[in-house]
Amino acid sequence: MITVGIDAGAATTKAVLLSGSENRGYHIADTAFDFLSAARHIFNAVLAASHTPAEEVEKVCATGYGRSSISFADMTVSEITAQARGVHHLLPEVRGIIDIGGQDSKVISLQNGRVTDFLMNDRCAAGTGKFLEYTARALEVPIEDLGSLALTSHDPAAITSMCTVFAESEVLSLRARGIPREDIAAGLIVSIAARIVPMVRRLQLEEPIAFVGGVARNQGMRVVLERELGVILFVPREPQITGALGAALSAQKG
Repeated sequence: MITVGIDAGAATTKAVLLSGSENRGYHIADTAFDFLSAARHIFNAVLAASHTPAEEVEKVCATGYGRSSISFADMTVSEITAQARGVHHLLPEVRGIIDIGGQDSKVISLQNGRVTDFLMNDRCAAGTGKFLEYTARALEVPIEDLGSLALTSHDPAAITSMCTVFAESEVLSLRARGIPREDIAAGLIVSIAARIVPMVRRLQLEEPIAFVGGVARNQGMRVVLERELGVILFVPREPQITGALGAALSAQKG
């Protein structure tokens, strides 16, 4: 059975094509302003990447922030369920998930692959990829370089504001005072961890714990979370597509 899972995130849209349990291809693209257009584009892209004719796809499942906009999907599933299924497929013994995306952050507790509890921050950009994006721009550092830059710091700057707008101004103020970029970058990552760690502890996540979402590609974020939590985090090879993978698996379950 060939299925496609589409994760319509606020920042990026992801698609995974499965043939049985085999991942035959995936694609990631910016969402921009139109969830449906982004989904159509990425659906066609993953078909092309996997050399699969559209008529061979038996079912499409959508998840993510914009899932209700994907009119050509046969079904939808919540982000929590999709992440749980996707991560469990990759790491069957997983007990917890930290998911930091572009617009929200989630902490999910699992038991035998089933969601037992979760917490979500979707009311504020603090503790999300959007927070890093804005502040990296203020630092004039490419977002993909922020984590490695932070790891060179020996004295992380104190970022007192967790509001994205005010934090951006605070970064500019620190730069004006001559604080090194690496110390500011490290301070930004520590400030995000300070929002995520209490969520993990409140849910009392047990190991093994997976770290997924776009921010999981930030090496500095992984190092700080592991240090603060005292655990080793499992990061999939492509941590952005676990939700889309879970949606494709959900389509196979019907």
